[in-house]
Amino acid sequence: MALGLWAVPAAATSCRDLVHDGNRYTVCEVDLAREELRLFLNRPDGSLYGQFSSVEADLRPEETLTFAMNAGMYHDDRSPVGHYVENGEELMRVIPNAGPGNFGLLPNGVFCIREGRADVIETLRFVDEAPACRYATQSGPMLVIDGALHPRFLEDSTSRYVRNGVGTTADGRRAVFAISRNAVTFHEFGRLFRDELGLPQALYFDGNISRLYAPGIGRNDPGFNMGPIVGVVAPSGS
Repeated sequence: MALGLWAVPAAATSCRDLVHDGNRYTVCEVDLAREELRLFLNRPDGSLYGQFSSVEADLRPEETLTFAMNAGMYHDDRSPVGHYVENGEELMRVIPNAGPGNFGLLPNGVFCIREGRADVIETLRFVDEAPACRYATQSGPMLVIDGALHPRFLEDSTSRYVRNGVGTTADGRRAVFAISRNAVTFHEFGRLFRDELGLPQALYFDGNISRLYAPGIGRNDPGFNMGPIVGVVAPSGS
């Protein structure tokens, strides 16, 4: 007699290199219906993760890290600049007001991870809606807001850095992470998410210190300790 078995979907993080308007990027897509996306800041003993290798080392033996990226701006002590929630616990409140630097260039936003979905939400909308995020990280500026580029982005800007960020689909089922492989402007980076990736909402994570862990394509970027890290945790061997 045949036994009916529940099918367990394999991890589906897909990373690829692409060129848009002459700039080179690596893009990784996460299917929230099939993959577990988490944020990591401090280890159980209170010390900082800081590195992708530390996150991997603290996972259970049956788990593995299949993708990771720095996920929001942080202070010198690596604590988050803005709102931060990890496994349902709020570690930093929402910062709704304008301020210095890229983070305070409103509108900024929050990357919110819930069961089976993830969303980039503009900060004031986030405050109004108050979604129950299992994980959340605030950063800024927004790159794309309801299909439009951030109004402060200049097409002729000369400010260029290696940059990384995330965009989400309208239904929240797909999160698309991108990191530039050469220095780009905000305008160019925003257009990647809007025009090439077709995403209605996208959020800037950081620049210059941007790093990617994607063993499937041989990426494990070295560097100084980071603050918040976003990563996909999958069953070992998947």
